[in-house]
Amino acid sequence: MANSDLTPPTFEQAFADLEDTVTKLESGELALEEAVALYERGQRLAQLCAKMLDAAELRIKQIEDNGTLSPLD
Repeated sequence: MANSDLTPPTFEQAFADLEDTVTKLESGELALEEAVALYERGQRLAQLCAKMLDAAELRIKQIEDNGTLSPLD
């Protein structure tokens, strides 16, 4: 994750980092320890992305349930 530990990444940043991690792992050119470290990083990124998606889905559901969507016209 390119951001400092103080600023959580956006979904887009975390997903891009996950894609980059997967690409590196799929290259097959890594030493075992580096591959394991990247795998762990990928798992954390995947969990973070899933958590962000779940939160967005819950937020949308709450908006829909509360009827707080206003018409655009």
